[in-house]
Amino acid sequence: MVRLTRLRRAPSRLSVVVPAYDVAAYLPECLDSVLTQSDSLGRVGLEVVVVDDGSPDSSGEIAESYAAHDPRVRVVHTVNQGLGAARNEGLRHVTGDLLMFADSDDVLPPGAYAVLLRQLTRTGADFVTGSVARLEGSPDGDRLVEPPWMSRLHKQRMDLVIDDLPEILGDVFAWNKLFRAAFWRETGLSWPEGVRYEDQPTTTLAYLRARRFGIVPEVVYHWRIRSDGTSITQQRSSLQDLRDRWSTKLTSLRSVEEYGAPKVTAVFRDRVLAGDLHRYFAELPGCDDEWWELLRSGVQSIWGSRSLTHSGLLPADRLVGWLVEQGRRSDAEAVATYVRDLGRPLDRVDTPDGRRLDLPADVLDISTVDARALEVRAGER
Repeated sequence: MVRLTRLRRAPSRLSVVVPAYDVAAYLPECLDSVLTQSDSLGRVGLEVVVVDDGSPDSSGEIAESYAAHDPRVRVVHTVNQGLGAARNEGLRHVTGDLLMFADSDDVLPPGAYAVLLRQLTRTGADFVTGSVARLEGSPDGDRLVEPPWMSRLHKQRMDLVIDDLPEILGDVFAWNKLFRAAFWRETGLSWPEGVRYEDQPTTTLAYLRARRFGIVPEVVYHWRIRSDGTSITQQRSSLQDLRDRWSTKLTSLRSVEEYGAPKVTAVFRDRVLAGDLHRYFAELPGCDDEWWELLRSGVQSIWGSRSLTHSGLLPADRLVGWLVEQGRRSDAEAVATYVRDLGRPLDRVDTPDGRRLDLPADVLDISTVDARALEVRAGER
C-alpha cells in the first residue's frame, strides 16, 4: 500500500491543465470560465497550462493571446498525440499543490473550484469530486441537464473510501475532480495515451488508492454535448471506438480486481462497466460482421461467467445483452430495432413467476429465451 504524507500547510496554488485541439470556437469561453474561478479562491493562486496538441485551427494562437495578457496562463505547444498525452504533457509543466483538468470545449460554473476546495480542506481528503451538468444545444438556446445518476451519486456532502460507495466508480470524469498534487504524484497516476476513454482507468485508480476522497452535491462542471459528431463519444459505431472502450473497461476491471474487495468488484462489473452498453446495443442494427464479433467478444470477456442478466441495465438492454452473449445476432438486431422504433419501454406481462417483458412473436420467440433475460424487477419502468 502506498503511504502518503498529509499536507500540513494550506494549499497555495491550483494548477489547471487544459488540452486544446480544434476548439477555436469554444476555447475562449472555457478559459474565461476557468480564469474567473480566482474570484472565489481567496489566497489560493490559479495557474492555467494550456496544451496546444498540434491543433490545426487557431486554438494555439488563441491560447497565446490569453497568455500575453494574463500571467496566470502558460501555453505548451506539442505535435498532436491525443488527449491523454496532452494532459500528461501539461502535468510536466504545472507548479501548484492542487490539480484539476478541464476540456477546452466545456465551461466551469462560477465558484466551482471554491466548492471543491472547501470540501478538500475540511476533510483532508486526497481528492474531491462534484456533480456534472450536460450543456446541450437546442433551437431555443443552450440548456443544462444534470444526469439523474450523477445527482444520485453526489446527493450529499461526505468523505469516504471506495468500499463505502463502490458505485461512485461510475463517475469516471477527469474534470469534475480536485486532486492534491502530492497524492497524484505519490500514487503514480497518469493518463493512458493512444486510446480513447482515457478517463476511466485513471479515475478508477484514484478512487482505489485514495485514503479518503470527498463528494459534494453541487454541479461543478458543464459538459458540452457537441452536435456536430466530432466528439469521440458520438462515434460508437466505429471499430476503433469499440476497441478502445473494451481496452479501458478491461484495464479498469483488472485494477478493481487487484484491489481485492468482492463487493466493489461486483458493483463495478454489474453497475459501472455495464452502464453505457445500451449505447452500443443501439448500434447493432446494420452493424458489420467485424463490429458484431468485437462487441460479442468484449461482452463475453467481462460478463461471460456471470451474464448481463445480473446487471443494472434496463430490462430491454439486459435482454439484448443476453442475446449478444448467446451469439444470437439476428435476434439482438431485431430487438434493438424494435426498441428504437417503439420509442417507449417494452410491454410487460404478469405471470405466476412475476413480471416479464412481452414482445411480438415476429420480433422474438420468447419461448427460446432464458427467463432471467425477460425479467422485470420491482420498480423498473
